[in-house]
Parts: sequence; C-alpha cells; structure tokens
Amino acid sequence: MMNSTFSIFDPMSSVMNWNLNWVSTMLGLLFIPQTFWLAPSRLMILWMKIFNTMHFEMNTLLENKKSKGMTLLFLTFFLYILFNNFLGLFPFIFTSTSHLGISMMMALPLWLGLMLYGWIKNTNHMFSHLIPQSTPFLLMPFMVLIETTSNIIRSVTLSVRLTANMIAGHLLMSLLSSNGSMLSLKGVSFLIFIQFFLLTLESAVAIIQSYVFTILSTLYSSEVN
Repeated sequence: MMNSTFSIFDPMSSVMNWNLNWVSTMLGLLFIPQTFWLAPSRLMILWMKIFNTMHFEMNTLLENKKSKGMTLLFLTFFLYILFNNFLGLFPFIFTSTSHLGISMMMALPLWLGLMLYGWIKNTNHMFSHLIPQSTPFLLMPFMVLIETTSNIIRSVTLSVRLTANMIAGHLLMSLLSSNGSMLSLKGVSFLIFIQFFLLTLESAVAIIQSYVFTILSTLYSSEVN
C-alpha cells in the first residue's frame, strides 16, 4: 500500500511507456500567450498587481539600488513555482515541485551564485555576518561555527521546505481517497467535503510556498550586498 501511495511522486512513472511527468513543468507556458501577448485582460491586470506588490516588497528587502534588477530573477522563480504548484492540483499531472531534484535545481545554483559573489566581491562584509553585533569574545568561535553551518544548509532548507510541504498535502489527499471504496454513502459525502477542504488548503499552500521561497531567496541576496 505504501509503495502504491508514494508512487504518485515517482518521476519515472509513465503512461503507455511514455515518460510524460516532467512535461507538467512546461505547461505554464500555455498560459503566457493569452495573458501577456494579447490585449490586457482582468487576469493580466491581476498578475500585474501581484508583480508590482512583489517587486515593491523585494526592493524594500534588498535596500540596494544596484540590486534592483535582481527582482526580475526572483519574480521568475515566484511565477515558475506558483504555476507548478497549482498544476499539481489537477488530476493526472505530476507535481514537479514535490520532487527534490527540481527544488534543489533551483535552490542550489542560486545559493552557490550568491555565496561566490559575496565572498569574492564583499569578503569583509561576509565575514562580518559570521559574528553578530555585541557577541561576547568567548562565544565568537561558536557563533562563527553556527553561522557557517546555517549558511551552508540554506540551499537544503529552501528545497526541502518546498518539497516537503507539497508532498504532505498530496499524500494526505491520496491516503484519504484510497479509503473511499470502503465507506458508506454518508462517509463518502463527508470524505468529499474533507477533500474539497484539503484542496482549498493546498491552493493556499501553493501560493504560500512560492512566496516563502522567493522572499527567503531575496533575504539571502540582501546579505551579500
């Protein structure tokens, strides 16, 4: 039972010997022509309001005029993760962000690029982050060790947070739905209500996790400038 349950997160599952799971990562492109290349619609106006809000918040976090162009990169991450999170809520579509390979592919190059840039261009500034202000002299070696470990695992925490949150909701919905055939009519009705509630919750999680990934990436970027 556990093997069949976790098989929904297996990127190697196929349909008629066609490995089509990763195609879901490109389905978001289907929404671009009608949203961005035609006359402005209500959907485009909504997206522009979201982008302007995110752009303003990221500029506030960066607090550096030279880094304002980086908001385009983080907005791209936000849009990409948001599309893939929502596409995973549809039946028979593989949720790519629930796989550690995709989330790590986004988090690791971003973290590595920020670290290389910070230590090469702003070495003294990066050293200063290892020891917080007003730290007693005896605690300085321990604070350096703790801050270094915290910096090293940032890429892991970014990717695992996104993957774990996307897996948890899908796994719970899968486990509940597998028991539907053994329930009575009233039980099935209650199960449908619970599944609808979980689907609404997963929609909120899809937005929150894309927002959290983007904001944390912006905060990490602000520390290297």
